[in-house]
Amino acid sequence: MTPSVSRPPAVASGPAIRTDGLAKRFGRTVALDGLTMTVERGEVFGFLGPNGAGKTTAVKLLLGLSRPSRGRAEVLGAPLGDRAVRARIGYLPELFRYQPWLRAREVLELHAELAGLQRTGRPGQVADALGLVGLADRAEWLVGTYSKGMQQRLGLAVALLGSPELVFLDEPTSALDPVGRLGVRSIIRAASDRGTTVFLNSHLLTEVERVCDRVAIVDRGRVIAAGRLDELLGAPVLRIRVTDLPPKAIAALGAFGRVQLDGDRLTIDPIDPARVPDLVAAIVSAGGRVHEVDAGRGSLEDRFVGLVTGGAPAEPTPPPGPAA
Repeated sequence: MTPSVSRPPAVASGPAIRTDGLAKRFGRTVALDGLTMTVERGEVFGFLGPNGAGKTTAVKLLLGLSRPSRGRAEVLGAPLGDRAVRARIGYLPELFRYQPWLRAREVLELHAELAGLQRTGRPGQVADALGLVGLADRAEWLVGTYSKGMQQRLGLAVALLGSPELVFLDEPTSALDPVGRLGVRSIIRAASDRGTTVFLNSHLLTEVERVCDRVAIVDRGRVIAAGRLDELLGAPVLRIRVTDLPPKAIAALGAFGRVQLDGDRLTIDPIDPARVPDLVAAIVSAGGRVHEVDAGRGSLEDRFVGLVTGGAPAEPTPPPGPAA
């Protein structure tokens, strides 16, 4: 039987993950080619890319489940595969299944045993993990009676068991309905608020946009863009549907920002959000009729598609680290 051990003391300095030119080949196939990125402690980091971009390979390397062909990386300040560091990492794979005849509490107790958590603290840690994912009142239910959303939350409880410093989540919301995805987002943010670094591998870009602090977009095994969402998506763009606007009034609106008119669609960027009411008032004063105002910005999906298809060339991106 695995001896009971306590978790190693947390190392608070340095990034949670740092890679430099990390690469992996399988024969003639290049699965990962020069991955360079930094994930800071305590953040929710989105790792995005099309199928075959190298995301799963990167996660396996970072978890120590595979060895790189070249390059360097550190996880929680230690080289890849360090056994002591593994005890401070949680992982939720995309495809997982727990024994349907076990109770949820028993699933967590089994994983606590496998992780070598100290026996005296296990009951509290199991209860804490179940409470974090909203399953405290269903701890004695059989896994086989759980809905898909409840099983996903149970998987998150296993990944968060023992308050790991770093958690890898592989497509944690892909099979869930909107209510289930909302619940998972809340769990991820709660884990981050407790100090856990969350590495989120997902293709659901709207989910990433709602929960992540920073993202990296990878294609053909390389990071092609990275940063905070406002850095990747740019400043808000004001879009107004307007009619009866005199041509001479359009030039005057240039005082608010760069103006483009396409039919009845007026676009102004960049613009200070505080000046939007003044702009609308100026349009109305000039005789224009305002039908719709959208003070938004481009979506992560638009940016992602543009980068990976070549529709919008990526600007040079330095190795992703903490934003200035």
